Amino acid sequence: MHIEIATSADIPALSELLSVLFSQEEEFTQNPEAQSRGLTQVISNPEAGAVLLARRGGQIVGMVNLLFTVSTALGDRVALLEDMVVFSQACGAGIGTQLLTEAISFARSHGCKRITLLTDQKNEAAQRFYEKQGFVASKMVPMRLSLA
Repeated sequence: MHIEIATSADIPALSELLSVLFSQEEEFTQNPEAQSRGLTQVISNPEAGAVLLARRGGQIVGMVNLLFTVSTALGDRVALLEDMVVFSQACGAGIGTQLLTEAISFARSHGCKRITLLTDQKNEAAQRFYEKQGFVASKMVPMRLSLA
């Protein structure tokens, strides 16, 4: 298994992975066109972040999307872990752990002082996974305003 930075050639396979992720999340719906547009924006602008992918036997089997911003509380760059998904047939092989380890290393190497992520409240397996990697629940409450 190999982890690398995604390129525009990877967008169709990454969009497929995002469709899997969004089919599992309560708040989001699958929209391949929007997913492709979003991936293109991140991949074509390294200052915005990066998409890391896991490739096994030439096939993309997982991905994690990091977006960069600035925290005024820390006075420094931070990352948002926007999307992380591994195809179900590849689960249990440590791919998620390797992807997250690489994402943390990537964020550190790009000057990030913190990574923040959101999971579905009901997805206790994901919460346990992130806790095993050192993430802790925040006392902050996420809120959204749709501008679409």
